[in-house]
Amino acid sequence: MEETTGYGLNLCLQMLSNAEFLRFKSLYKEVQEQFKLKPMIPWTTIEKSSRKDMETLLHTHYPGLAWAFAARLFDCINRQDLFRMTEKLMRGKQRPYREIMKTIFNYIWTKENNIYLKSSDFKVSIKRQYSALKEVFDDQLKPVTLVVLGESGIGKSTFLRRAMLDWASGDLWNNRFHYVFFFSLISLNNTTELSLAQLLLSKLSESSEALDDVLSNPRRILFILEGFDYLNFDLELQTDLCSDWKKSMPTQIVLRSLLQKVMLPESSLILELGPQSEPKIYPLLRYPRKIILGGLLDSAIRLYCLLFFEVNEGVQVFNYIAANEPLFCICKNPHLCWVVCSTIKWKCARREEAILPFDTDSALYASFILSSFRSKYDKCLPKENRARLKTLCTLAVEGMWKRVFVFNSEDLRRNGICESELTVWLQMNFLNTRGDCFVFYSPTLQWYFGALFYFLREGKEKHNPIIGSLPQLLSESYAHSETQLFMPGMFVLGIATENVAAMLNPHFGLIPSKAMRQEIFKCFRSLSQGEGREKLILLRLFDGLLENQDERFETQVLDLFEEMTVHIGSHNELSTATIYLPKSKKLKKLHMHIEHRIFSDVYKPEDSDLEDFIQGKIRVNNEWREICSIFQNLKVLDLDSCNFNETAIQNLCLSISDPKMPLNAFKLESMSCSFMTNFGDGALFPTLLRLPHLKSLNLYGTRLSSDVVGKMCSVLLTCPTCRVEELLLSHCCLTFIACGHLYEALLCNKFLSLLDLGSNFLEDAGVNILCEALKKPVCTLQELWLTGCSLTSACCERISAVLSCQKNLKTLKLGNNNIQDTGVQQLCKALRNPECKLQCLGLDMCEFTTSSCADLAMALTKCQTLTSLNLDWMTFDPDGLELLCEALNHKGCTLKVLGLDKSAFSKESQMLLAAVQKKTKLNILHYPWIKEERKKRGVCLVWNSKN
Repeated sequence: MEETTGYGLNLCLQMLSNAEFLRFKSLYKEVQEQFKLKPMIPWTTIEKSSRKDMETLLHTHYPGLAWAFAARLFDCINRQDLFRMTEKLMRGKQRPYREIMKTIFNYIWTKENNIYLKSSDFKVSIKRQYSALKEVFDDQLKPVTLVVLGESGIGKSTFLRRAMLDWASGDLWNNRFHYVFFFSLISLNNTTELSLAQLLLSKLSESSEALDDVLSNPRRILFILEGFDYLNFDLELQTDLCSDWKKSMPTQIVLRSLLQKVMLPESSLILELGPQSEPKIYPLLRYPRKIILGGLLDSAIRLYCLLFFEVNEGVQVFNYIAANEPLFCICKNPHLCWVVCSTIKWKCARREEAILPFDTDSALYASFILSSFRSKYDKCLPKENRARLKTLCTLAVEGMWKRVFVFNSEDLRRNGICESELTVWLQMNFLNTRGDCFVFYSPTLQWYFGALFYFLREGKEKHNPIIGSLPQLLSESYAHSETQLFMPGMFVLGIATENVAAMLNPHFGLIPSKAMRQEIFKCFRSLSQGEGREKLILLRLFDGLLENQDERFETQVLDLFEEMTVHIGSHNELSTATIYLPKSKKLKKLHMHIEHRIFSDVYKPEDSDLEDFIQGKIRVNNEWREICSIFQNLKVLDLDSCNFNETAIQNLCLSISDPKMPLNAFKLESMSCSFMTNFGDGALFPTLLRLPHLKSLNLYGTRLSSDVVGKMCSVLLTCPTCRVEELLLSHCCLTFIACGHLYEALLCNKFLSLLDLGSNFLEDAGVNILCEALKKPVCTLQELWLTGCSLTSACCERISAVLSCQKNLKTLKLGNNNIQDTGVQQLCKALRNPECKLQCLGLDMCEFTTSSCADLAMALTKCQTLTSLNLDWMTFDPDGLELLCEALNHKGCTLKVLGLDKSAFSKESQMLLAAVQKKTKLNILHYPWIKEERKKRGVCLVWNSKN
């Protein structure tokens, strides 16, 4: 397998300029004669060789001497730095693995990271996280999985590279790990199959240690894996895992087996997860610990500026940044801080005023690219610069759609990047070397160039057919839950502004921002109306609009939506929702899920500083209050599986009971609070019931005390503005005590038509109380759902009495109760009564036998109102089923829907049922009411929905 790290002799060769590499090759014959080496490599082979080819040629032809040979050539071309580095690496053949890693990661730290901070200063800037990194791996040798989290560009990889260098230097985990292996997973995207042994040997190839010795004590091994955001294969939980580290298998199986502790379970892991990979990878892990990186401290930003520039100039730059709060916040992200400082440096070199656009990332990157270009090509024509820029953009967009981040020389050549321009792109830090290949300086930069492609393309140009159209990009970005294309989709909206176009037009030709906005809007309109396809994910759309910041365009897009589904899983998502939900003036239906972490009152030192935590809570409360202010204008509000604290509930209550506003001002017709936790004293629910327009209240899965139920029922008794027609209290942990409160409500409330009490421990005693109310003529209830309420046949006599006299009750669901044959007989007796007006009866999973078929058959022929009967999950002997079929064929049977699982019966019985269907047009369905119940209860979990 090809070396995945790219660090070795090839690393030194990559540091040569093109001119130096030509000299290196031209001096080959002279040095070969000095060493008196055989055989000689043909000059034609040397001349055509790439840097990677040259490394292979030297190792193949001169095993054991390749390092010394290369060192002599480096000396000849006056690259003393590479001569010394080669000597160190050459000695690594006799040195331990740890010392080789020290040489390699010292180079990475000093040459590749662009961090500009001394090691001690860097550690001060991440003091809390670095302390956690030390403490999480104690000396007890227990395997630990640690996850390093943070937004893109926040410095997760830099943090882990520093940790790797400190381990190799003996300053970290000195008594804990003998071996630490650092893998950048981005290098594995083109590797379809390997073994863990091969992967480890690629790291050990230049050291003296044997693989078997290394793996003899897995507790002393730590794997550091970065780049999960950029994998082009998924690692979803599956069963095809393997413990054999010697076996070659698909790459994703090797990684998944390592992550899930099937392979080398006693080893430890550190995983770098970004916004894309965290929700996919985190659930696969067993008891993970976590460290969250929050960006550079204020003092670190100042020090960064002083080291990036000369001291006096650095002070001026820092003062400029600190005076602009949005720009200062941007610079907390180390990657963006580098972008800012690089852009200012280019501007200062041209004696331009160092003013940056900092309203959006798209504008900042445009300024960075423009300043970089002008440093080299300022005097070139826009047409020429456009052609140069387009080569980078086509390379980026091709990789974007292929999900490729590492490019070889052929990829560059195919996209028109010549050797001279490659040198410029490397100098500008647009591209970076990765072994014999190349990567964009950051994936974010690749995504930006990829987005820019759509503004530079021309109609007649032909490109790689794998490159998707703009509508395809927007669909992938904003309507697919798992995608790497969200960032380029967001950048497309950010580039399609007059501000960015005004920057780029003079130097690259026309950037058609207005035409692109029109095309983008057409795509969003199509996605917003799409039926049967994935719809827009609103928070992604909000992020895109935030990057665009064109008020007219925002209004145009937001007015497409009368209904929205929003999943808030982070504080940033709450902030974004706070901006755009109030701007959605046509919004009538809002479905929202808020994760526990948003309103958590528990302070975790590993997540943030205490002061940041306190300020964050204040900000969250203010933002939530802002969102609550829009609820008065909605018709439908679903707060599904939301986890609130006391303050959040108070703000919610205030938003729907503002004393300054009349109750008629609140338009809410349907409210769902399913699986809600931490709802305070329960005052929210009686408050909701007082709203005069409210027709439906769903508390599915929300645990209610009898006291809260009593308060709710008091409103249903006594409040003149209460007009609720549907009250859904399924899975609310109710007991027979709640039925006492409901008794009065059923007698007094003239509007309640549906009461769902399913999956509560009501028992016979509770239903008997309800029956006393139901049999009263003043009770107007039409539907009663009692599925799974621990009922027996003992309550069926009273239920039958209700059915025999109550003409208002049309639907009764008794499924999943132990009513048995005795109970069915009582119910069938009531169905035969001419006074019974029941239309729907649920007896699914009620544990009765074939003996009840005769009673059911007679009821079917006598009851003139029954149209739907649910017998799902029940099976009957052939004789019993034949009795039912005869009744279904009877002219007196009015049934239209029968709940029954036909596949559970014999072929003969299935044929009998099919004949009934053909003759009577009866619908025989498995789960006949499931859609209706899920719709009313809100069981279609909001965080899994696609809006």
